[in-house]
Amino acid sequence: MTSLSDNTKIVAAQVPDAERMNTLPRHFGRYLVAMEDAVYGWLRELSEDYSGGYWHFYELSNEGFYMAPESESFRIRVAGNGFEGVMSGDAAGITACLFALSHLSFRIPNDMFSRHYQKLREFAIEHPEAAAIVAATD
Repeated sequence: MTSLSDNTKIVAAQVPDAERMNTLPRHFGRYLVAMEDAVYGWLRELSEDYSGGYWHFYELSNEGFYMAPESESFRIRVAGNGFEGVMSGDAAGITACLFALSHLSFRIPNDMFSRHYQKLREFAIEHPEAAAIVAATD
């Protein structure tokens, strides 16, 4: 596992189309369908604006992963904590992935989901929309 110092910025790199097919299996193994389905489901739950579409995959320099819809923005509402706001597609994807990873970490007895949650959260708190992501997920 790569260890980054506290002073190292976590960088996201978009996965090229030619490498997409290998990305989810590399990160989630046999649970790739559960992860992908959970992310789509969470964004449907969080935003009435979401109706499907193309998603970009991103790998993080701390070995994390997230996926984000191509759309420009989404209105997000989290019934559990009262958050309401507008996020970019990127921030909405991060938020949906954090919800999915958390949910799956309790449903599937495999610590990869909690490890991926922590790696994505480390990235999320550096994101330009960190305040909204944190408010939505806390």
